[in-house]
Amino acid sequence: MSTSRRYRLLCPVARGLDHLGDRWTLLLLRDLHAGPARFSDLQSGLPGLASNLMTDRLRRMEGDGLIQRRKAEHGATVYELTDLGDSTGPLLFELAQIGAQFPPDEDVHPPGNLRTIAITLQEALRRVVDTTTQLRVGLWVDNEGFEITVTDGNVDVRYRSPSNVDVALATGYASIIAVGDGDIPFDQFAADVQVVEGDGDKKDVLLTLLGRAFAALRKDAV
Repeated sequence: MSTSRRYRLLCPVARGLDHLGDRWTLLLLRDLHAGPARFSDLQSGLPGLASNLMTDRLRRMEGDGLIQRRKAEHGATVYELTDLGDSTGPLLFELAQIGAQFPPDEDVHPPGNLRTIAITLQEALRRVVDTTTQLRVGLWVDNEGFEITVTDGNVDVRYRSPSNVDVALATGYASIIAVGDGDIPFDQFAADVQVVEGDGDKKDVLLTLLGRAFAALRKDAV
């Protein structure tokens, strides 16, 4: 980042904003928390971000040690978080909690893809999971797939078609946003979650965790 865009202050908040304060940087980090992604994957999720500007942001993020590039299957180049980039999860979660206190704009646009929800779902579940729960769930949200893995007190949410899961569930993006914002009760949300395949009892395990997570969100918002 050029010196003209820096605060040039000793304060660590200002130093953090020097590297994370750009809105596109935060949204790119948000989407990369869902897993490694190609340039085109990130671009499709952020239709308002011009390709030349996204190239610039990704280069800056790589230079700051937040992300790295690597060759993936079939020679494709993907971007992924470094340990430093991964450490921004709690920051993005807290930002989402604050954002939920404000109403959306009247002309709000739907996201280009749903990688957007992975980080908030993951961080919310991490705050309530215990060390005894072992679970692998596929979640289809408006026909876009996620894998949720709960192991030894940790939760990992990845944006990909689920495979080898205990149960596959389906719900809608609007329902997730509505329950997260407190616009509908959790029981109403849970009733709309459908079992696509697998062990229906595992649905109850996930919904119990989600219920705790959303209850904690409501408590923190008071």
